[in-house]
Parts: sequence; structure tokens; C-alpha cells
Amino acid sequence: MVAQPHVVVMALSDRMPIFEVAVPCEIFAARPRLPEPWYRFSIAVVGDAPVTLGPGFQLPAGPSPDLDRADTLIVPACPDLDDPPADLVEVVRAAHARGARILSICTGAFVLAAAGVLDGRRATTHWLHADQLARRHPAVRVDASVLYLEDKNVITSAGTAAGIDACLHVVRVDHGAAVAADIARRMVTPPHRAGGQAQFRRPTPPDTDDWLAPLLDWIGGHLHLPLVTAELAGHANVSVRTLERRFASALGMSPLQWVLHQRVYRAQELLETSDQPVGWIAATCGFGTAASLRAHFGRIVGAPPAAYRQTFKA
Repeated sequence: MVAQPHVVVMALSDRMPIFEVAVPCEIFAARPRLPEPWYRFSIAVVGDAPVTLGPGFQLPAGPSPDLDRADTLIVPACPDLDDPPADLVEVVRAAHARGARILSICTGAFVLAAAGVLDGRRATTHWLHADQLARRHPAVRVDASVLYLEDKNVITSAGTAAGIDACLHVVRVDHGAAVAADIARRMVTPPHRAGGQAQFRRPTPPDTDDWLAPLLDWIGGHLHLPLVTAELAGHANVSVRTLERRFASALGMSPLQWVLHQRVYRAQELLETSDQPVGWIAATCGFGTAASLRAHFGRIVGAPPAAYRQTFKA
């Protein structure tokens, strides 16, 4: 008896970005040499009107005949985060109800959340929109620190390139690491970036009051010093308890936790933009030793400094 191919359908609506649409096509429409059936991949235009993908690309209306029997449904980035297309939301809801695996890329998570698929689950999206996803859908356990997450047959991924990682994860689960690595090699992309690896994000300026902002600026210029909470409180002319309370309220962490994260962010910049050795960067950022930098950097970023530098230098 011949095994039936796994049916993968990508559901499209208007104004989805071209890159996120192209990624599943490149991966699931590939034809590696396999002794077993490969995916049957198709694209479904959801709705009765043609869809435009970025500038100059248009697809005619007409859903895929496989839409209602997809084993895996893919939803690329959604341009309307406040009001995802209702027909696309319903497609996701129906696919989930019949037990299909659901995969979103970048802000496609907003469609899954609107369909109720992410309620009670861990999920991620591009770090720029993670706070908005958490506010709009409080039942979703948003984690903006990772590249992709799988929670009970539902996969969400961060922005753009993380969609490649999530799709390769699906291939790895279905066909093994060797097949996924073969596809990655042909795409000239890393064969395996773990989902738990941190998104390569830049810190955004904290939304703080005039009282705290000057202290944060001062810390940024003195990261090389052995800063302690008492010294920071003295510089701000407040008690240690007041300082800790204000940091917790405005930034959601203790003063020394914030200092640690700023040191890691500064190390990221130096690893990207300089050829200085890790020991020099560790001293410049206030870690003291290269071993201390590696320990904290690996825990917060999810990759060792050398691998991080290699990624950006490449």
C-alpha cells in the first residue's frame, strides 16, 4: 500500500509580505530524494478576490482543493494586526478543529490568536509586536525571546528568517534531521537554529519618567564599572528600596538585572561591529572575565558570543 503524502496548504490573504510567503514554497515544494512520499504543497487564496503580495505580485482568487483536508496549515505574516481577515480566521479555526497542525510565521500569530487557537498556549511573534499580541489576547502566553515555539501541534515563529527555522523544524519532525539539513544546505541557511535561541533584537528605550531616565543614561555610560545597587541608589539620591520599587514598576526587573541586560546588549554591539577579543569585550562591558561574559550572554541571548559574532560577520 502506497503511503499518502502529507498535505501542506498555505492560506493567503491580501497584502501579505512576499518573503514570508516564499519561505514555505521554497521548503515544502522542494523535491529531495526520499524513499517516501514528500509533501503535497499548495497555496489557497482565502476569499473571493485576488490578493496582492507586496509590490507587483498578484494571485487570482480560488482556494486550493486541499484547503479543507490540509494536514498542516501555514499562515504567513498578517498585515492587519488589529483586525485580521475574518475568512482567514475561520479557515484557521476550522483546520484546528479537525486536528490539523497549524504554523504561523511572524505576525501570522495574530490570526491564530483571533481564532482562539493560541488560548492557554505559549506562542511567539516578531519582538516588535509581542507586547501588542499580549495586550490584545491576554489568554495567550506570549514569549518574545525565542525564534519559534511548538505547543500541542501549533507552531508560531518570530519575524522573517525565523519562519525558515520553523518550517525546517516541521521537516525535521516529519522526515528527520538529514533531510532538513539537506534542504538547509541548498538554501544556504543554518540547518538547525533551536527554537529556544533568542531573537536577535535590539533593546528599545524604556518608557520611563523623568526621574529614572537620567539614571539609566548614566548607567549606560558606566557599564564597565562594578556597579552595585547601593551605588545606583546613591547616584539617584534615593533609598535602595525606592530604587528597586521604581525599577520593578517601570522596567519589570531589579536594578542589577537591568544593568546585566544592558551589558549583554553592549556586548552584542561590540561583537557585531568590532574584531576585539571576547576578553576585551568582557572587560569593556563590565563582566570582568570572558567566562562571565559567556555564561551570561549564553543564558540571555541563547547562543555563545563566538557563534553570535560568526552569524553577524557572515
